Amino acid sequence: MSNRLSAGDTAPDFTLDDSNGNAVSLSDYRGENVVVYFYPAASTPGCTTEACDFRDNLNSLKSAGYTVLGVSPDPIKKIAKFADDQSLNFPLLSDEDHSVAEAWGAWGEKNNYGKVSEGLIRSTIVVDGEGKVSLAQYNVRAKGHVDKLRRNLGID
Repeated sequence: MSNRLSAGDTAPDFTLDDSNGNAVSLSDYRGENVVVYFYPAASTPGCTTEACDFRDNLNSLKSAGYTVLGVSPDPIKKIAKFADDQSLNFPLLSDEDHSVAEAWGAWGEKNNYGKVSEGLIRSTIVVDGEGKVSLAQYNVRAKGHVDKLRRNLGID
């Protein structure tokens, strides 16, 4: 299991392709607060709920100075369809080899209904403008997560 990030850690930089095939790097957002959320699989019920919650709350997050990036191990074609089907208004990034998820502590052993497997752990990490982790949440629940995140960040 990879090491989890904590507040004060330097967020590992990454470059991943988005749903349009464009390279996106964390360093592109230096000077901004970035919410990086890891989700297991596009177009599944929990991931759709979470993505739509981010979509529906994006204006208030942006108004409070936060950019949202979604990361999954899905291939570009799958995340592109997901983004289109759900009218998602923020970048989705493809981490097919899960190297970014591993570096961010979002890949490892998980227990789903008594079945232990290795995979992506639903996680949200907030990075400040200097590239430092300001909040790290692992094993989050899809439903209600964005509301809880907004409360944690002090966003009305």
